[in-house]
Amino acid sequence: MRMHVFELLMIVCFGVSWPFNVAKSIRTRSAKGKSLIFLVAIWLGYICGIINKILYSRDAVMWAYVVNFVIVSTDLALYFRNRRLDKEREAAQKAGK
Repeated sequence: MRMHVFELLMIVCFGVSWPFNVAKSIRTRSAKGKSLIFLVAIWLGYICGIINKILYSRDAVMWAYVVNFVIVSTDLALYFRNRRLDKEREAAQKAGK
């Protein structure tokens, strides 16, 4: 079984930005500017990539999919936390008026 180098490079290139995205979500504590549909689509794409690797092409590239899946899952969880924080801030601002 051989590893698919160009597929690995593609996944690594896609995955490079996610840690920065997670850091921004942690730092800003806001979901403004984030797209839930985009995050879920990417998340589902990584699930499909992992399933494909398990069923048809088991190689080390699967772990790149898994790492990206975990990072996107983290950003997705932060999206919901930050959305709740945004709503709490908005409610506090309305109460203060």
